[in-house]
Amino acid sequence: MLSFHKKNVVIMDGRQLNIRCKWKSGQTYLSDLHLNSTVGNLKEQLSSITGIAKEYIIIRLGYPPKIIDINDESRPLTSLPFRSGDTLIVEEDKVVAEDRQKYVDQAMQSQFLSGVKGFLIRKVVPADNSCLFTSINSLMDNGKVDPSRAPELRKLIARIVMGDPKTYNDAFLGKPNDKYCNWIQKPDSWGGGIELSILCSYFQVEIDIVDTQTGRIDRFGEDKYYKERILLIYNGIHYDPLVMEPVDSTRPVEYKFSTSDESVLAQAMELASEAKESRQYTDVCNFSLRCLICQKPLQGTTDAESHAKKTGHINFGEYI
Repeated sequence: MLSFHKKNVVIMDGRQLNIRCKWKSGQTYLSDLHLNSTVGNLKEQLSSITGIAKEYIIIRLGYPPKIIDINDESRPLTSLPFRSGDTLIVEEDKVVAEDRQKYVDQAMQSQFLSGVKGFLIRKVVPADNSCLFTSINSLMDNGKVDPSRAPELRKLIARIVMGDPKTYNDAFLGKPNDKYCNWIQKPDSWGGGIELSILCSYFQVEIDIVDTQTGRIDRFGEDKYYKERILLIYNGIHYDPLVMEPVDSTRPVEYKFSTSDESVLAQAMELASEAKESRQYTDVCNFSLRCLICQKPLQGTTDAESHAKKTGHINFGEYI
């Protein structure tokens, strides 16, 4: 589940588009954006790169940096005031995020005043390059952990992407449609934002990712108003499903939750906050790492990816 980005250039009318983006924890070059790309395409890439949810992204440009209006995602990039060679400063809209946090805090207070029905716990799945797919399949199959189903989800994603090249174009995927379809079906390819967006649409369920590094929840399919949601916890390189163990032992374990029930998000947010405070995450961009299987010391994403491909080991921890 590591994301790797490298500088790419896109030829447009004989000219090169070379746009760099910077955010508080890094910088990179945007890939595969062209004149026909939309503001929505730009926000998708920025969200994938920075980890900031699309609805919270703010872009600044110029000196002094001024905010660019990116509310209308259907607008073409030609309507935005930047050009080749410019640097975009990407930030999180703290006002929106704080409002959301207040809403969740209120839901949490309401939950404990009315009585807790259960507690969210992590259900561990194998760290075998397919933990995202195994986790989602588990929650959609009443908690059954079956790693052998991961290839089926990979093929499903490839079939959906191949059948809709207009939506899943080079700009959206970061590579040609056919190459992506071949890549995602390989057992050592790690899933992320693109695959989450496809699977939430296929299963008609909101998929919420509890990010222990940022202490926030990224909600895929939130704008589709699905009736149910599932939750996964993510530590920077590995996904596990979250399930609700009931206080009353006569009640069943819950794997799906109503999207109208904000109390489960309150628990998830608390879980994320506690994990962040206790540093239960792997910052693969800024810290030295150690393979937790063979104890080999590593440095950054390049070493981690290379080691994982050579050995199959993908359990990493911060090395201090």
